[in-house]
Amino acid sequence: MDRTAQHDAWQAGEAYDAFMGRWSRRIAPQFLDRLGVAEGADWLDVGCGTGALTGAILARCAPRGVLGVDPSAGFVAHARATVADPRASFAVGDARDLPVEPASRDAVVSGLMLNFVPDRAGAVAEMRRAARPGGTVGFYVWDYPGEGIEFLSAFWDAAAELDPEAAPLSEGRRFPFCEPEALTALADAAGLTAVRCDAIVAPTVFRDLDDLWRPFTLGAGPAPGYCASLAPERRDRLRAALGARLPARPDGTIALAARAWAIAARA
Repeated sequence: MDRTAQHDAWQAGEAYDAFMGRWSRRIAPQFLDRLGVAEGADWLDVGCGTGALTGAILARCAPRGVLGVDPSAGFVAHARATVADPRASFAVGDARDLPVEPASRDAVVSGLMLNFVPDRAGAVAEMRRAARPGGTVGFYVWDYPGEGIEFLSAFWDAAAELDPEAAPLSEGRRFPFCEPEALTALADAAGLTAVRCDAIVAPTVFRDLDDLWRPFTLGAGPAPGYCASLAPERRDRLRAALGARLPARPDGTIALAARAWAIAARA
């Protein structure tokens, strides 16, 4: 395993929901509004995780059906337990070998996961393979290199201040391709057409430092995985260093923002 991925953990669905799922749900509707997919479409959600994007498709797009695919059995189990709509189904599977027939979906989408696939070009090519001619293919990722997730960037800055070896573990260092030019090139290389890239921004407001900090202690995701690897006294020091970097309001709330880059294209 690449050492920078040593703390990645993708099984505890509830813990990941507390960490990133609640913010994923803020981004997903804006992404779907940019796609303009007609009602009654067959959708495929690649790397569905805990079901944030699948749930938004069901609530916003009036689909005929949505299949969510993810390599994590734990995430798929969580999605099945929390997304009860009969139009939704979930399967364990790999983005590089999707369990669907060619040209079988009107819309093939992926939210906030493409950076974790070793063969990104292969995954986007698979998404194109699954889409019907003229169908919609779209994906979005956090703007890691642009420090688009402010609370996550603050975490890694604080971690690197205390432990220089933490710096290469940050998503900003690991995923420099998460920016418009590289994402557009991925879509072009897969043979997609009418490619456009937009920024999507959502607020991330925390009740207090405890509300922001607790998900980092649950071990689901790279930063929480790193946090969980620390001895208790080192975690306490990291929490204090993080708190010192955050702009708390007089009432204790911490108002930050998260930005993603979204690709919309045609097969």
